[in-house]
Amino acid sequence: MLLEFRASNYKSFKDEFVFSLTPTAKQKGLDYSVMKTVIDKKEYTGLSSAVIYGPNAAGKTNIIGAMDTFKTIILRGDIRNVSDANEPNTAIRMLEFIPNNKMSVTLPVGFSTTFIEDEFLVEYALSIDIGRFLEHEYRRIILSETLKVNSELVFVRNGDLKFGPFNVIQNFLVNAFAENAAGAFALAKANLNDEELFLMNGFKTMFSSKLVALITDWLEKKFMVSSRTNSAYLIRKISTPREKSIYVEKTLNEAVDCFGIKANALGSVLGRDTDGVTLYSQFRNGSEKNKTIPAELFESHGTIRFVNMFPLMANALANGGTLVIDDADTPIHPMVLMNIVNILHNNDININHAQLVFITHNPIFLNANLFRRDEIMFVERDEKSHLSTLYSLADFDNIGRTSAGQGEDYMKNYLAGRYGAIKDIDFAPIFERIADSGHYM
Repeated sequence: MLLEFRASNYKSFKDEFVFSLTPTAKQKGLDYSVMKTVIDKKEYTGLSSAVIYGPNAAGKTNIIGAMDTFKTIILRGDIRNVSDANEPNTAIRMLEFIPNNKMSVTLPVGFSTTFIEDEFLVEYALSIDIGRFLEHEYRRIILSETLKVNSELVFVRNGDLKFGPFNVIQNFLVNAFAENAAGAFALAKANLNDEELFLMNGFKTMFSSKLVALITDWLEKKFMVSSRTNSAYLIRKISTPREKSIYVEKTLNEAVDCFGIKANALGSVLGRDTDGVTLYSQFRNGSEKNKTIPAELFESHGTIRFVNMFPLMANALANGGTLVIDDADTPIHPMVLMNIVNILHNNDININHAQLVFITHNPIFLNANLFRRDEIMFVERDEKSHLSTLYSLADFDNIGRTSAGQGEDYMKNYLAGRYGAIKDIDFAPIFERIADSGHYM
């Protein structure tokens, strides 16, 4: 369960933004959105959903991109560039795209996350010096790393390397660690690499591969981040696949039937490359053999988008994962996503504490009966500095012109500009000029 994510100097965000899925004290009601977990007799609470609003080019996608980049850097274990042209988030493979492009001085890039996994509260923070925007040849340095478990320090790297008492991770330490602790500490300090994460290298090898596995398993299997609409992917792997065979999933097609596809089934076909999966529509014509065609030739973009997203949501629900997705309801009807949100808010169904975070432009979700104020977030970009700011509806007072009280009409207020993060657009002068001239150019 994700509780918090922070980042600074990531693209349009110069100052640190705090994306919190921890309920605020101001919000009353809608307690079905709040999930509770007890660790060492202390109760922690998290929100099951969040929606992000803001005009185009405000920086909404940069929040999800920062999560995606942070996750990938940790799993990779270093801050070097890689060649992966298929990755739509350029900052993942070319880190010089991360820093804010308006900064004339070098500022560090910071990331941190707090999450709960397997009854452990994990806090990990990373600060890196990677130069300015598009500074390709800059000598990159990891400035600091901090790992805490259940609020107790495990290690902190800040020039030097210091360790906590390890009481909380005693059962995670490598065999015979106590007998070799002094040597491990000395060896770890002597072999720090400026470009390599201590978490994924020295700590994993010499101290606790089990704790690192807990962290990386959460990142790989439960923290599902889709930073671009076209990068949604099927989460379920097909076992013992056969080339050119079509695999039709019963549960998925039940969902597709609810979605509105009645006349045919949808399945996945594997090509020569077992990582390549193509969605196909399957038809039965009387007694003839089933016929299949690529789904993109027959199905709507909304159907294909739903089929790609549904396994991710199903996986989150089954395993208590956190799904973070850009433009989740594009081009899907908003009632589809609203039903999924209602399922997450159902404590009898969402027993594993799944979470959904999504970006949308559809104001239908600005509903006090659907989302708490601390679940509704906005991104606004300053016209002069071009810097982005993240804030939530819970940051507004309950009274006054910009109030966001429980009985307020959030949609009406937002469209009236009372919460910011909206832009007046008038193309009329441009089109008038085009009409007068009779041509576009």
